[in-house]
Parts: sequence; structure tokens; C-alpha cells
Amino acid sequence: MKPTYEDIRRLLGELDDHAIAEIEGTGVTISELEEVAAHLAQETDVMGDLRRTLSGRPLTIYNLVQSYEARDDEDR
Repeated sequence: MKPTYEDIRRLLGELDDHAIAEIEGTGVTISELEEVAAHLAQETDVMGDLRRTLSGRPLTIYNLVQSYEARDDEDR
């Protein structure tokens, strides 16, 4: 299922519209976003079978969010 703008903000936090558009453009699914959100929250140790490293679209989204967060931190 394709995530909505609201789904992305709910799962990944306060991202700007450009970041959300980039995420939407990847074709990511809600389950992939949930996986990314768990990794961002560093909850992988309680995820059982999902305790694997990210790859593919989830890795792309993870890196994108990390880069936006780093830029935001630099602006402060």
C-alpha cells in the first residue's frame, strides 16, 4: 500500500515537503516505512525477524532522513 503524506510524517517525523516528495517518489510501502522508523528509533533489538540491516528502498529512505536531520542540526 502506498503511504500518504500524513503516513510519512507520522512514521518518520517532521520532514519538509521536499523530503516527503523524495520519499514518495521512491515507491516505498508502508511496511518499509515502518521498518525505517524502527531503525531510526533504534528499536531493531526488539524486532525479532526484522533485526536485519536495511537494504533497497528502506535503506534509501533511512539515508535520506538521516541527511535531512543532519542538515537541520547544522542550521541550528
